Amino acid sequence: MKNHFLSISFILSFLMLTGCSETHEKRVLTEGKAKKDLVTFSPKVTGRILEIYVEEGQMVKAGDTLAKLDVPEVSAKIAQARGATAAARAQAQLARNGATQDQLRQLNAKRKGLQEQFSYAQKAYTRAQNMYRDSLLSPQNYDEAFAKYQGAKAQLDAVNAELHEVQLGTRYEKIDMAQGQADQAAGALQEATVAYSERYVIATNDMEIETISLNKGELATAGYALFSGYIPDTTYFRFTVPESKIAAYGKGREVQVIVNYSKKEIPGRIISLKQLAKYADITTAFPDYNPQDAVYEIKVKPLNSKDAQQVLVNATVLLKQ
Repeated sequence: MKNHFLSISFILSFLMLTGCSETHEKRVLTEGKAKKDLVTFSPKVTGRILEIYVEEGQMVKAGDTLAKLDVPEVSAKIAQARGATAAARAQAQLARNGATQDQLRQLNAKRKGLQEQFSYAQKAYTRAQNMYRDSLLSPQNYDEAFAKYQGAKAQLDAVNAELHEVQLGTRYEKIDMAQGQADQAAGALQEATVAYSERYVIATNDMEIETISLNKGELATAGYALFSGYIPDTTYFRFTVPESKIAAYGKGREVQVIVNYSKKEIPGRIISLKQLAKYADITTAFPDYNPQDAVYEIKVKPLNSKDAQQVLVNATVLLKQ
């Protein structure tokens, strides 16, 4: 009977010790999540998707082409910009070169014809003056002769000024204006060409593609996140700890992280401690601390990034104290 009583006492003591050990183990393990740095790629121009060259789960390198878009509006702008550039360059060249020999001959011929008209009008006006003094010409006819004389003189002065300007060459202001218009047209062409090159969505860094938001044939708008994925070797672990327990952790301290689904232990280092702004940001589903406590985020980086390569994103992990 005495031996039986001792056996029961031993079993109860063992169960109590086991329960305390399990409670202690649960108490020293802090639950968190595995994370990776996320990156997204978006088109700079709006267009319809012609081709998608990658698949979800695929690893891509920086510079790889992810998709090709159809952007007919940009093609039309390029054609317009090329025409405007050619016209502006021709105007600038014309301003620098000045008048051609044929233009000079035309102006000289025009001047010669107007000179003859002016000579005739001058003679007719001289005769009209003499006749008007002798009362042989009415005032109206005299005024008509004077008007023709003044008109012929004005036309001759105008062509002489035009010929003089051509002989001196184009003014530098006009040359600068024409060159400015040519530069503006060239800039518009360059802008359209750059926009056309953006029909290809290019990866800017290595990543593992997680999500492709659209399918071939759908319309991708500028700035819409078409591809998203994780940057390799950026796995870290995020834990939330209440103010009452934060003293047990310090920046730079080495810790052990246990991956819950594989039971693999990964050595890491605490790289930051940050207070969270709101209670909803905690990672523990059922916190066992006062909601009024301040909550801090602990960020742990693996000592060797290769150890955490295969850890699934958002997998539950445990932090040993």
